[in-house]
Amino acid sequence: MNKKAIILPAILLVGSLVTYLIYRNATAAERNLTLYGNVDIREASLAFRVTGRVAAIQVDEGALVKEGESLATLDQEPLVNALHAAEATAASLAARNALLHRGYRSEDLEQAKARLAAAQAALAETERNFTRQATLAPEGAATQRALDAARSARDQAAAQVQVAQQQVHQMATGYRKEEVAESDAQLRQAQAQLDSAKLALKDATLVAPAAGIILTRAIEKGNMVQAGAPAFSLSLTNPVRVIAYVGEPALGRFSPGTKVTLESDSRSGQPYRGVVGFVSPTAEFTPKSVETPDLRTSLVYRLRIVVENPDSQLRQGMPVTVRLAR
Repeated sequence: MNKKAIILPAILLVGSLVTYLIYRNATAAERNLTLYGNVDIREASLAFRVTGRVAAIQVDEGALVKEGESLATLDQEPLVNALHAAEATAASLAARNALLHRGYRSEDLEQAKARLAAAQAALAETERNFTRQATLAPEGAATQRALDAARSARDQAAAQVQVAQQQVHQMATGYRKEEVAESDAQLRQAQAQLDSAKLALKDATLVAPAAGIILTRAIEKGNMVQAGAPAFSLSLTNPVRVIAYVGEPALGRFSPGTKVTLESDSRSGQPYRGVVGFVSPTAEFTPKSVETPDLRTSLVYRLRIVVENPDSQLRQGMPVTVRLAR
C-alpha cells in the first residue's frame, strides 16, 4: 500500500515533467521559426502627360524628393496661348447662350412691329397704285409697262410684309428650342476644351507622386519629349515593405496583423519591427532570389510585411530574415 502511494505521485511527476519539456521545446521552436525574404522593390516611371520642349530640370539622379515636389517643366508658352484661345471661345459662346436663354428684348419686338406697320403701309400704297393702273390700262390712259411696274412693286411690298410678320412672330415667341439646345451643347464643348487647356498647362510641370529617390533621369534641357515617354524613375521609400515566404505548416502563425522582427546583414543584432499586412491566398514555388535552405522546391505562401521603423540602411532588394516577435 505504501509502495503504491509512492509510485503513483512519481509517475504523475514524471508525466508532468515530460509534458512541460514538450511544450517548452514546441514554444521555443515556434519562437525560432525563421522566414526569408527581400525588401520589396517599388519603383514608379514618371512621364509628362503632354508633349513639349523641356524648359527646366529641378532634380538629378539620387535626389531625395517629397510628394508634390517639382521635378521638371516644359515650355509653357504654347499651352498658355491655347488656354487664352479656349477662354475667348468659351466667353463668346457663353454670351450667345445667355442671349438665347433670355430671348429678345422688348425694344427689339417694338422695332419689329414698327417695321411691320411700315411694310403694311407700303403694301397698301402699292396696291392702290396697282388698282389705279389696272383701271386706266383698258382705256389707254396707262401703258402696259406702268401696269407691270405697279404689279411688281405690289408683289415686293407683299413679300416685305411677310418677312416683317415672321420677324415679329419670332421675337414674340423667342428662339427655337433646337437653337437653344445647340447653343447649350456648343457651350459645354467649349467649357470642356477650356478645362483641357487648363489641365495641359498644369501637366507641363512634372511633380513627384510620392516621396522617394530619383533613380534615373532620361531627359535633358531642350529635349522635345512626347506625352507618356519616361522622364524619371522614382524609388518609393514609404511605406517600406518586405516580401517573405512561409510553408503551409507554419502558415497559421503568420496571419494579417501578426507582429514580426526583421534583420538584415547591414544591421545585425538590431532588428526592425513589422506587421504582416497581407497573406497570399494561393501557393507558389519559392523564388530563386530568396535564400531558403529547406524550402527551395516547396510550395509556399507569400507574405507582405510593413516595416514600422525603417531607416536608410534598409534598401530595396536587400535580403532580410523574418521571425515572430517575442
